[in-house]
Amino acid sequence: MNATAYNEFAPPPVGGFGRSLSFALFMHLLLLAALTWGIHWKTEPNTLSASAELWSAVPAEAAPAAIEPEPTPPEPVKPPEPVQKAEPKPEPKPVPAPPKVNAAAEREAADIALKKEKEKKKLEEKKAADLEKKKKLEKEKLEKEKLDKEKEKDKAKEKEKTKELEKKKKEEALKKEEAAAKAKEDAKKAAAEEKRAAALRSENLKRMQGMAGATGDENAKGTALKSSGPSASYAGRIRARIKPNITFTDDVAGNPKAEVEVKTSPDGTILSRKLLSSSGNKAWDEAVLKAIDKTAVLPRDEDGRVPPVLEISFRPKD
Repeated sequence: MNATAYNEFAPPPVGGFGRSLSFALFMHLLLLAALTWGIHWKTEPNTLSASAELWSAVPAEAAPAAIEPEPTPPEPVKPPEPVQKAEPKPEPKPVPAPPKVNAAAEREAADIALKKEKEKKKLEEKKAADLEKKKKLEKEKLEKEKLDKEKEKDKAKEKEKTKELEKKKKEEALKKEEAAAKAKEDAKKAAAEEKRAAALRSENLKRMQGMAGATGDENAKGTALKSSGPSASYAGRIRARIKPNITFTDDVAGNPKAEVEVKTSPDGTILSRKLLSSSGNKAWDEAVLKAIDKTAVLPRDEDGRVPPVLEISFRPKD
C-alpha cells in the first residue's frame, strides 16, 4: 500500500532521451559542414576578365578600371532552433564583368580630346599673336619717340640757325651804319678841307691883287710881265723836302717812276696834288701822295717865288 501511494504522487518518468541526442548530433554535423563550406568559398581565387577593341589611331582616354567588388562576408550561422529546420544558405552573388568599351563612346572621347587639343593650340596661337602685337606696338612706340626726338633736334638746329642769321643781319646792319657814319664824317672832313682850301685861295688872290706893280691876271703869281721858269736846282730841292716824308718798305722790281702834279700858293703852301703817271706800284704811288700831303709847304725858288704848278717825278731807289 505504501508503494502504490508513492508511485501515484511521483513525477512521471522523462522519455525521448535518445531522440534529443540524435537531433543534437545532427545539428552539430550541419554546423560543421557549413563552416567547412564557408572556408572553402573564401579561398577560391577571384578571376577578372576584360576585353578591348582597337577602333582608330586617334589617342583616346582609357576606360575606367574595373572596380573589384568587395567579398561578401558569410552570413553568421544562426543557432538551430529545436523545432524548425535549418534554412539553406543563399549563394554568393556573381562578380559583375567589367563593361565592354563602346566604340561610339571611344570615338566621342577621341573627338573631345582632339577638340581640346585644337582649342589649346588655338589659345596658344592667340597668345603668340597677342605677344607679337604687343612687341610691334612697343617697337612702333620706340620709333615714334626716336622720330620725335629727331624732330626736336631739327627744330633746335633751325632755331639756332635763325638766331645766327638774325645776329649776322644785325652785325651787317651795324657795319652799314658805321660805314655810312664814316662816309658822312669823311664827307664832312672833305667839305671842310675844300672850304679851307677855297678860303686860302681867296685870301691869296686878294693878297696878290693888292701887290704893287701887278700886270698879270688874277691867276698870276709874279710881278714880271712874263714869268720865267724855275731854276735848275729847284726840282732837287723840292724832292729833298718831300722824300724824307715818304714811308715805303716794300721791295720793288726795278726803279719805277711816279709823276705827280702839285699846285701851290705864292707862299709855297700846297693846294692840291694828283698823280699824272703811275709807277705801276700802287703802294709807291700812295706813299708819294701821302708824303706830299705831309710836307704841306714847299720851299721858295732862288728868286723868292714858288711856281703855281709843278710836275715832280719820284723813284724809290733814287
